[in-house]
Amino acid sequence: MEIQKRMRIYELGSLPPFLLVFAGNIVPVDHRWNQHGLGGDNFDGLCRDLRPGPVSVLHWSGKGKPWARLDAKTPCLLDALWASYDLLDTSFAFDS
Repeated sequence: MEIQKRMRIYELGSLPPFLLVFAGNIVPVDHRWNQHGLGGDNFDGLCRDLRPGPVSVLHWSGKGKPWARLDAKTPCLLDALWASYDLLDTSFAFDS
């Protein structure tokens, strides 16, 4: 990860270095925990809906990140779920 920080040695996102860091000490998580693909699974401009059933983690995998779409004024409907957690946007108030 230190080498990647200094110079880009791979283009596959954050998963490969995390797998190296954890050195195989990982366990699978039930697919119902992770709603992936909200970023379009590497397809620009593709919006996805939540799948039916309970969801614990919203994962904007792919290139369509909510912050980029919100900044470009081309958000998907679910991007609003992320917007209130944008620490750089002070227009959202957090309940205490």
